[in-house]
Parts: sequence; structure tokens; C-alpha cells
Amino acid sequence: MFPKLTKTIKELNISSITEERKQILHSLIDYIQKKVESSDAINLNFICTHNSRRSHLSQIWAQTMASFYNINSVYCYSGGTEATAMFPMIAKTLTNQGFMVKILSEGKNPVYSIKFSENEHPVICFSKTFDDEFNPKSEFAAIMTCSHADENCPVVLGCEKRIPITFEDPKAFDGSPQQAEKYLERSLQIATELKYVFSKIQ
Repeated sequence: MFPKLTKTIKELNISSITEERKQILHSLIDYIQKKVESSDAINLNFICTHNSRRSHLSQIWAQTMASFYNINSVYCYSGGTEATAMFPMIAKTLTNQGFMVKILSEGKNPVYSIKFSENEHPVICFSKTFDDEFNPKSEFAAIMTCSHADENCPVVLGCEKRIPITFEDPKAFDGSPQQAEKYLERSLQIATELKYVFSKIQ
């Protein structure tokens, strides 16, 4: 794993997570643990309304934490109830935290390669609907990362388990002097909570 990213992860303080929040995270821990015990692939699809911010951060950090804790057969995806584009501030935030980010294709919906290690496959990120052909059709957990998607997407076909783990949207600070700070804050929260999740897997 890249040294700057390793430093970022080691500095994440999981003791800062509230007990109430830990209870929410335990549904995901239980799902992953059961898959590990049965030696099954662990498919996680992180879903938000526009697949532009929180779902991408969650996908990338989950894949990174699985590697950090040497938990194999974890495959992370993301999607929305509609497709838009990954917001550029996500790429900037992740680059500052130690990821290697490259744009593979330009356009209205760019495709990004996001690497956390020289020798691991990159996470491929672009905006898509949760049921896009790029994503799994069955045997996956649907993790709802925003309340709007959770409320407006009552059925995720093919998922084994639906797990609401919602985050505040940093979009509220777009164009403000606090934008970079708030995107980093949200990325660190998601990273910390997913560090806690994967640290609990036996």
C-alpha cells in the first residue's frame, strides 16, 4: 500500500465512533463475517442517489480496508438511483489522502482509476445506476449510503441484505470556502467507520 495512504489509515481513530454508530455498522460486520466463514465472495454495492460522492468514497475505502486487513475475495461496487458523474472534488480529496488517481476517459461521466497499492487492481469509478451491468446481479449486500436513496429505492433486486449506513452529503458545501475541508471530513468519517468494520473481521 502507498506509504502516505498507510499513514492516513493508521492515524484514523476508531475510538471516535459512537456506540450508536457502531450498532449501525454491525449489520455490515455480520454480513462480511458470515461470508468469510463460509469462504464465499464478499460483494458490496454502495448505493446513493447520484453515485457521485458518498457511494464512491465508501466503495473505495471499503476495498482499501479489505486489502489493509488482508481480507480476501472482497469486491466493492457503487451505484445510484440515477447516473450522473463522480464529482471532481472526490478525486482531489482521495489524491491528497495518498491514493493514485488517473482519469481513464473524459466526458460528461469520466472513468477514474483509483489505486491504493502498486500491486493491487485499481478501483474503477464512474457514475452508474445500482443495477448497471458493471455491478453484481445477485449474492451481494446493498449498502445505502444516503437517506434519499434508502427511502426512494425500496427494492434492490438480487441483494441478499440491505444495510442502511447513511452519511451527510458534502455537496451542501460545494462552492463555499469550506468545500475542501468538508469533503476531507466526510472521507475521513467513511474511512474510519470502514476501518472499524474490517478490523472486526476474524
